[in-house]
Amino acid sequence: MEKLINEFSIGLFFWQLVLFIGLVLLLRKFAWKPILDAVEKRESGIEEALKSAEKAKLEMQNLQADNQKLLQEARAEREAMLKDARDMKNKMIEDAKGEAQEQANKMITQAQAAIESEKKAAMAELKNHVAGLSLEIAEKVVRTELSNKDKQLKLVETMLGEKSLN
Repeated sequence: MEKLINEFSIGLFFWQLVLFIGLVLLLRKFAWKPILDAVEKRESGIEEALKSAEKAKLEMQNLQADNQKLLQEARAEREAMLKDARDMKNKMIEDAKGEAQEQANKMITQAQAAIESEKKAAMAELKNHVAGLSLEIAEKVVRTELSNKDKQLKLVETMLGEKSLN
């Protein structure tokens, strides 16, 4: 280091200083500016990427909110459809019960009408049968009563007596 101090020359120092300043100016003009421009360009690219990422994040949040909303609407619609289906099922069951009750009532009414008509027919047949039996019995009784001539005359007189009384 002493050697440098002993051999120090102002002229050499001046030219070294001029060359150093020239080199700095040349670097500033041709190297620093492109380097700084590249750094600024990269910085702005990073900022744009961050802004895009933030925008994408907001968009994703909006999409998630929309998806949640659509999901809730779909659930509500599904519940409404299930409720409608249950109501329709209950209505169909009630209609079927009502129709079955109506059919049962018709069948009971028809059965009662058939029983009544068969009862009347049986009663008419029984009356005819009883009437026939009564006629047969009366015929037999009259035959036995009228087989004797005295009894016949007495019966005729009694009938004539009753007829004139009426």
